[in-house]
Amino acid sequence: MKKITIKQIFERLEARNPKPQTELIFNSPFQLLVAVILSAQTTDKAVNKVTPELFKIAPCASSLARLPVEKVEGIISGIGLFKKKAQFIVETSDLLMKRYGGDLPASREELEKLPGVGQKTAGVVLNIVFQQNEIAVDTHVFRVSTRLGLADTRNIKKLENQLNTIVPNRYKLNAHNLLLLHGRYICKAKSPGCSSCFLKDLCNFGKQRLMIN
Repeated sequence: MKKITIKQIFERLEARNPKPQTELIFNSPFQLLVAVILSAQTTDKAVNKVTPELFKIAPCASSLARLPVEKVEGIISGIGLFKKKAQFIVETSDLLMKRYGGDLPASREELEKLPGVGQKTAGVVLNIVFQQNEIAVDTHVFRVSTRLGLADTRNIKKLENQLNTIVPNRYKLNAHNLLLLHGRYICKAKSPGCSSCFLKDLCNFGKQRLMIN
């Protein structure tokens, strides 16, 4: 894809959403980490329904590490994979206390050593908490990037590397949320809003759907 087209894509995304924010609700870096772990294969809306009760009784790593896993399971039972996720966040809280005094490590290597923290979760935390130019790839970012032609691989790590290579520096900090929100509300998986999309003239996927030459 031409550099000018990539620049146009992000100019338009930013114009529509100058200050894109995650829709997960949190009040601290630790709570963001927990919310992102819980969001795996689950909508942000579903996560936001269970975290208020969880964070009310366990707002920090110290308090969550002391909760029985069964107690956590009961609180987050409304989301997918809740048993495994309950175990992850309790174990992660315990490790954060033991290794970092309850704080979050600021490196991908250390974050990915925590239970339930993979490439995407680490990228989101580094991007939002530590303001690093990380473009984490979730299902929305993957879909939008491939449809727009920003990436040409189905391998998540390679796709992330491609985005970090081609996205202009001035847009990197917000690129994850810009692409994610576009995918969540316009470039949907099953019913993409191509006809009303402000990127349709730059998108081969949209052109094909709308039969635009």
